[in-house]
Amino acid sequence: MPTTLRRARVWAVRLAATVVLVIVMLPIGGAVNAIRALPDLQPWHRLQTRLEPKAAEITPSFTLDQYLAREDAVFREARAAVDDVVSKGANALVPNRYVEGSRSHPDRLPFSGNRTQVLAAAAPRGGVLLVHGLTDGPYSMRALAERLNADGFYTLSLRMQGHGTVPGGLVETTWEDWMAAVRMGARHVRDQIGADRPLILVGYSNGGALLAKYALDVLDDSSLPKPAKLILLSPMIGVSPAARFASSISLFGPVIPKARWIDVVPEYNPFKYNSFPANAGAQTFRLTSELNRELLDVERRGLMAQMTPVLAFQSVVDTTVSSPAVVHDLFDHLPSGRGELVVFDLNRQAGVDLFTRPDEVLPKLIGERPRPYSVTLVTNTRPDTLEVSAMSVKAGASEITTEPLGLSWPEAIYSLSHVALPFPIDDPVYGGEGRGREVGSVSLGRLSPRGEKSVLIVPQDVLMRLTWNPFFPYLAGRVRQFVSRSDVVRGN
Repeated sequence: MPTTLRRARVWAVRLAATVVLVIVMLPIGGAVNAIRALPDLQPWHRLQTRLEPKAAEITPSFTLDQYLAREDAVFREARAAVDDVVSKGANALVPNRYVEGSRSHPDRLPFSGNRTQVLAAAAPRGGVLLVHGLTDGPYSMRALAERLNADGFYTLSLRMQGHGTVPGGLVETTWEDWMAAVRMGARHVRDQIGADRPLILVGYSNGGALLAKYALDVLDDSSLPKPAKLILLSPMIGVSPAARFASSISLFGPVIPKARWIDVVPEYNPFKYNSFPANAGAQTFRLTSELNRELLDVERRGLMAQMTPVLAFQSVVDTTVSSPAVVHDLFDHLPSGRGELVVFDLNRQAGVDLFTRPDEVLPKLIGERPRPYSVTLVTNTRPDTLEVSAMSVKAGASEITTEPLGLSWPEAIYSLSHVALPFPIDDPVYGGEGRGREVGSVSLGRLSPRGEKSVLIVPQDVLMRLTWNPFFPYLAGRVRQFVSRSDVVRGN
């Protein structure tokens, strides 16, 4: 055997052994790290309901009423197994969404933000299906749903399985379950508005991925209600490559429950889980992989010309989803004139340039070259002002137009965040001027902790993450303009 061939075979064997070793060590390392680093699991981590409807159950004849009946059962189970248990003798001064009387308990506010929400309209102009992100609930869709309903739309803000109750609900649920719920929701909205009125889809984060996939599914399945417009906020088009290993890390979960978890954090947020099970990360990878595979397949078969018009909003920096993926994996594949991308820039007047990573930017979108979709960059009007303008380039053009928005960056805020986009400044819980505290709840958006970090029971960076959008009025205005335009797709 020639020496070169023998060496190549040796290196191939070594490489294969290394791969096997990594595959074996990942779950072992994950389990060891979970045991050593994570706090003890609480009742809200241990409860894994069997009451949520699975994908196989949600057939075309499965109705929203049936879905809501199962949702009620899930909430009753969680209250009996968690809230009623942990509330006994608990200190209500400690923020905990499962302790009755705590400021973090969802019932402190007069609306059920964790449950599916329907806003009817007497003579609807159309219907809107809104789908929230991973670990949160319909509350994140509340502001847009109320504004669209005020404009005459029937809105359905649908709670995805495993959400809104306890984080243990995400230990076993799958993206296929959520996708089946989305299809059920679209059928319901179509039934409510009739065949001649537009069906609008609005998705945030993980909900954006689900609705983008639904819009692609429609191109192959004529039985699905056709959407007229697709609106995405911080859409989960791409995630960290590390997400692919999430399911491997939790292989010892059946015997070591902590191994199922990546983060175990106090649950002080009334409408979003803070703890994060490994399965949730695994499902994001599976969903985005399938979405990108389908997008390329649809494009290869020449079906993208039928794609519904898309409007997306994305922060230039986002530590939850990939901002470049929104450009390269979605918008670069859309047919000409079918896409509008709005990007929120860094605050160029914040004075933190020396402390930001130079690679934390999107590819240059304004003035680089003509693109088949329109682009708007919301950025400082001048380097010396907090006031912002919208710099826009139409699809296929290179001329830049600038529109002052009458809005400004707040002092000491250098960027938006993944979780900020859907919330206005006056949101009771997450807004910078939220009045939740005044009505007995929490006002997380008003927190700006500055002091010694050792006294905090949660990481300081979590409390400092921006939870509201200073430019929400512009976002809401673009949404209203987009859904009101005549280039809609009437459907089945």
